[in-house]
Amino acid sequence: MEIDLLATFLFAFITTFTPGPNTISSHAMGLNYGYRRSLPYFGGIATGFFSIMLLSSLFATLLQHHVPVIVPMLTIFGSLYILYLAYHVFFASYLLSQRAPKALGYGNGLLLQVLNPKVIILGLTVYSTFLRDMERRAVYLVGSALAFTLMSFSALTTWAFFGLGISRLLKTERTRRIVNAVLSLLLVFTAVRMLIGLW
Repeated sequence: MEIDLLATFLFAFITTFTPGPNTISSHAMGLNYGYRRSLPYFGGIATGFFSIMLLSSLFATLLQHHVPVIVPMLTIFGSLYILYLAYHVFFASYLLSQRAPKALGYGNGLLLQVLNPKVIILGLTVYSTFLRDMERRAVYLVGSALAFTLMSFSALTTWAFFGLGISRLLKTERTRRIVNAVLSLLLVFTAVRMLIGLW
């Protein structure tokens, strides 16, 4: 079975770019302290994100080798999680805090990933469902984790530079509803493609 790159990209893109602990805190840091002073914090987030993605890939590999019967169940649970995410994205608000109490550093960004359920669930869902048929060689595991980390870092940078503009653009109810509806439908589409892939 081939990897569904479109579904994988859509899920990863929407999950990393929609508001969450990483994007909201990056917006606040960029707004209050500028991009350069925020880089250590972003570096901590990137390190933690990469580590969690790599650990998720190893965990999914162990499950596939030792408990292969669980893989279809993980796909079903992953699809349900994506539908749950679609529901929350549909009702998401883009009103962001413009104040950060103090400049956050590398350790803060690293710790945030360990405590961020969005990243942990992203990693487990991606590797146990979307990339379950990926060859389990170190180069692919590390390469895919790095690719997702670069996407996440792009999201941090986008929110640091343009967070306020995005927030203002999506402040009107009509625009927010349209954007949320499109993102939600893309997630539903992704979940359906995952389930179809089981048969």
